[in-house]
Amino acid sequence: MSTPLLEVENLRVSFPTHSGRVEVVKGLSFTLGRERLGIVGESGSGKSMTGRSILKLIRKPGEVTADKLRFEGIDILDQNEKQMRAIRGARISMVMQDPKFSLNPVMTVGEQIAEALVTHQKLGRKEVQQRILDMLTAVRINDPERVAKLYPHEVSGGMGQRIMIAMMLIPEPELLIADEPTSALDVSVQAQVLDIIDDLVTRKGMGLILISHDLALVSRYCDRILVMNAGRVVEECAARELDKAQHPYTRGLLAAMPVIDETRDELPVLDRTQWAGT
Repeated sequence: MSTPLLEVENLRVSFPTHSGRVEVVKGLSFTLGRERLGIVGESGSGKSMTGRSILKLIRKPGEVTADKLRFEGIDILDQNEKQMRAIRGARISMVMQDPKFSLNPVMTVGEQIAEALVTHQKLGRKEVQQRILDMLTAVRINDPERVAKLYPHEVSGGMGQRIMIAMMLIPEPELLIADEPTSALDVSVQAQVLDIIDDLVTRKGMGLILISHDLALVSRYCDRILVMNAGRVVEECAARELDKAQHPYTRGLLAAMPVIDETRDELPVLDRTQWAGT
């Protein structure tokens, strides 16, 4: 049996408050192979904290503990910052929510993608430039030579998100964590961006963790789904069987989704208090 790409057991993330430490991730456990895993839930459910914990991006006074947090057999919690820099980007990449805050405003698109590549690989200048153009083409950007010379403020939100994906995928990592990669985009652009991620992940045989609050979107692009509420996983199911979910919280999320031929006078409201202590 092959070793899982990622093993997470009893992951906990906490932050100090005036009344003591508060856990925002409470005993999360899952394994990931070279597959597409969706993590869904409302804002504040602990989805993004889970993704950041995997890359050891929770800074003090935040605290991360786990019985096991391994990537391809490597104990993430035992790695120092220098060792983590060799893993981030090169082996695990993360696409953040909004490119406006993730891209450097004083560097051109090409310079930023090149930095993501040469940080982890020693390549000649011509090869770097060709890889940049090939990657921009792969994320379906027309006229990549022109775009590579632009600054972030000169590109649209959809193009900025594609540039972020290009930056994260050019080192050819084994795992991509996509944290709400389409939340700031128009509906017409969302599907294009996710199709790009899905195509690249599938062709390169990578693992994918897609973090989102959109159940329909995740069920379309993932193989498995974890449903989180208040820092815990309340249900796990195959993406194709999401409509058969049993937990009342998942059923409540599904019921709250509007549909085109809506006939209800109002959408139901979740009673979150009944799961707060589960």
